[in-house]
Amino acid sequence: MANEVSQVALITGCSTGIGRATALRLAKGGLVVYATARRPETLQDLEPYGCRTMALDVCDEASLRAAVEAIEAEHGAVGILINNAGYGSEGPVEEVSMEEVRRQFETNVFGLLQLTKLVLPGMRRQRWGKVVNLSSMGGRVTLPGGGIYHATKYAVEALSDALRFELRGFGIDVIVIEPGMIRTQFNDTAIRHVDTVGDRIPDYDAFRLQVRQNIQDASDGTMARMAGTADDVARMIARALVARHPKARYPVTMHARLFMGSRRWLGDRGWDLFLRGFYTPPQPASGSEEVRP
Repeated sequence: MANEVSQVALITGCSTGIGRATALRLAKGGLVVYATARRPETLQDLEPYGCRTMALDVCDEASLRAAVEAIEAEHGAVGILINNAGYGSEGPVEEVSMEEVRRQFETNVFGLLQLTKLVLPGMRRQRWGKVVNLSSMGGRVTLPGGGIYHATKYAVEALSDALRFELRGFGIDVIVIEPGMIRTQFNDTAIRHVDTVGDRIPDYDAFRLQVRQNIQDASDGTMARMAGTADDVARMIARALVARHPKARYPVTMHARLFMGSRRWLGDRGWDLFLRGFYTPPQPASGSEEVRP
């Protein structure tokens, strides 16, 4: 086993959406795939397609270690790690509780980082590996009302850039996938968080409603016409994995390319002006006094 190169894939967050679509596509392509989620019962229907399923909670270090150790015991190393688990918490930064900020960073950043650190020794031993980090166009572009979520994705982008340089000499590629709007349950979760996360400050009431409406529009309104599917992302991941010299970043959907290109071209002032076409900046509520949590 020590002389073999493992190309076994470990994917997080496979209960729905991108993770599930990626597990199916890679398994059908002939890879040994470990599809994981916090609740393994949500993965049972993946097994007939060849996926091996496993419980894994990215916020629980013991769970991360157990998963990696189990795969290494059978295959020698995790050859391909796809860090997909994550969620979006939307709302004005001032309103989002620090508990929720920490929870989102724990899920989107710290869990990703810890799992990556756990698989790297095996990848280095075999001098081969692929680390695929699911970022977002939100790791390059910041939209109002999503400051905490965007901060986690900017962190993923920065970590990926550092790891790409540090690991190249060991034969390990680090690849960032940057989806735009994707028709999955992700937006439903984001809307729910707008409605429930943090304290309510009257000065942000109108703005909060706009944020909620824009997320909804991304799911089933005008903007949804530019949205992609989970399988669009899975297809891009599969393409990146077989590339002889993979790119550092792979945008997915016209929406992602449009927004990221506009952000670069417009600059800070131009981008802020562009955003005013979709959001009205928060203003003091009529007749309201300053309210603190």
